[in-house]
Amino acid sequence: MENNKVRTIPIEDFFRNSEKSSFDISPDGRHISFMAPYKSRMNIFVSGIDLCEPKQITFEEERDIAGYMWANNNRILFMKDDSGDENFQLYGVDADGTDMRPYTKMKGVRTHILDDLEEIDDEILIETNQRNPEIFDPYRLNLKTGEMTMLAENPGNIQAWMTDHDGKLRIAYSIVDGVNQEMLYRDTENEEFRPVIRTSFKEDVSAIVFTADNKNVYAITNLGRDKSALVLMNPATAEELEEIFTNDRYDISGVGWSNLHKKLTAVSYAGHKDTVRHFFDAEAERINQRLSAAFPNHKFGTAATNKAEDMRIIYVGNDRTRGAYYLYDVKADKLSKIADLSPWLKEEELSPMLPVVYTSRDGLQIEAYLTLPNGYSLETAKHLPSVVIPHGGPWARDYWCYDSEVQFLANRGYAVFQMNFRGSTGFGRKFKELSYKQWGQTMQDDITDGVLWLIDNGYADPKRIAIYGGSYGGYATLQALVKTPELFACGVDYVGVSNLFTFLNTIPPYWKPMLEMMYEQVGNPESDKEMLAANSPALNAEKIVRPLFIAQGANDPRVNKAESDQMVEALRKRGVEVDYMVKDNEGHGFHNEENRFEFYHAMERFLKKYIG
Repeated sequence: MENNKVRTIPIEDFFRNSEKSSFDISPDGRHISFMAPYKSRMNIFVSGIDLCEPKQITFEEERDIAGYMWANNNRILFMKDDSGDENFQLYGVDADGTDMRPYTKMKGVRTHILDDLEEIDDEILIETNQRNPEIFDPYRLNLKTGEMTMLAENPGNIQAWMTDHDGKLRIAYSIVDGVNQEMLYRDTENEEFRPVIRTSFKEDVSAIVFTADNKNVYAITNLGRDKSALVLMNPATAEELEEIFTNDRYDISGVGWSNLHKKLTAVSYAGHKDTVRHFFDAEAERINQRLSAAFPNHKFGTAATNKAEDMRIIYVGNDRTRGAYYLYDVKADKLSKIADLSPWLKEEELSPMLPVVYTSRDGLQIEAYLTLPNGYSLETAKHLPSVVIPHGGPWARDYWCYDSEVQFLANRGYAVFQMNFRGSTGFGRKFKELSYKQWGQTMQDDITDGVLWLIDNGYADPKRIAIYGGSYGGYATLQALVKTPELFACGVDYVGVSNLFTFLNTIPPYWKPMLEMMYEQVGNPESDKEMLAANSPALNAEKIVRPLFIAQGANDPRVNKAESDQMVEALRKRGVEVDYMVKDNEGHGFHNEENRFEFYHAMERFLKKYIG
């Protein structure tokens, strides 16, 4: 490493559990909850608003709790799955740790929370696929008795349900012919749902929240436009009544809403670096200005609020810190720090994430992020060993933010490059549609063009570039070693797809209603057989000449273990060096702390061996 003044930070400091995280506040504002490690697993703790003498109320030892929420002032609900199978089950426990009980503990069944029914203390709305593993039915759950009452039977094509402010099911979204979508509506729960608009899967009409009178909805849509906009819509007809806000460069990504006052407060979108907010409410704008002054050059947002909305938990972070939580007493205008997520990491020892732009071979502007080892700048960085990280999804995106993987690699002396290749979300409909049936093709070219940009600008040593990614990023890693076998010195594939045929045949059951849509997005195994074969790395393994490290969870429901098995087998038959790590108690990514440590230690050794 050229910049030898920087301390080598232990891997465990980047990837260990936070001392405290996931802060929330009870509806009455009298208690604060958080997650903290117990026997290396994240569990729930509850304290008074002063954070004195917190009480541990869950004692999970096998796996982290996946998420939790306050159901009322006394009851906390939480989710957990079994060894990474993503069949999340719902549990409840009182804030003092008593009356622990499972609500939906059914093998092979997945649960989602539909509506917390803020005005009804002892009931919530959930959906499960217990009746049919491919679809979800909505239920009203009594938290005292555990009784579940079905609210509607999914006819087989409903993919999402939406409630009004009274907790009534009013809107549903269905898949038609496997490709087209319909928005369904009813005025009351005594009526049948009726279709009001049909769109292709390329179009989006997403109702976000009903207006205060439960008549119209605020929706995000890209109908008739490239960038999604916030609109006021009549759900009974799908007529746009008013375009409220849009941006000519980015899709709208967030809507602020006050449950207390039942009104729209803000809208936001993610830019290249900053989250940009536009306000409709003077009080919300005043709070934002207050926080902007308190935390310059940081991202911040409300992580939780009490029912009166006068006590807020604020998350604050940037690209060089995992962040911190603050309690904000709105009436007193007082900010109190609650906890740092990683107090053992020092901001000055970490590296800035630099927003950059390059042009693809067919003229697209690709937004990307370059993170250099601490002490380097764009002017002084020359011929560094580099790691390229295409994101997963693929219909997701990278953001300017803290990233433990990025900081770990930069600390080891690598330049780290991430790019929002075509198909990345947030950049409009056309940019996303350019990725359809382009896995391993123009999507891959965007990654290659980014690497060539790194080399042409002198940042990367062309002989010491590695590629690493998870999920779709793992697929892109494998495809990079197939398509541009000499460009990368090595690759790390983390739960990545290797064979597009077997991937499409082993999706989770609740993805099956969308299979025809996936055929349109990825490819049809029959009509697109040649294309899928040409872009399945496992079927073209003879082109791979560089060393590979593959990591896989045995219980992965999205990318089946067979995806990695067949890749390893094909390479080892040819004598290509491949390290293979499988964890029997993991799924789509490693969540247990000890498995994370082992994976990143192995990655460090692998990269050091092949790119120095």
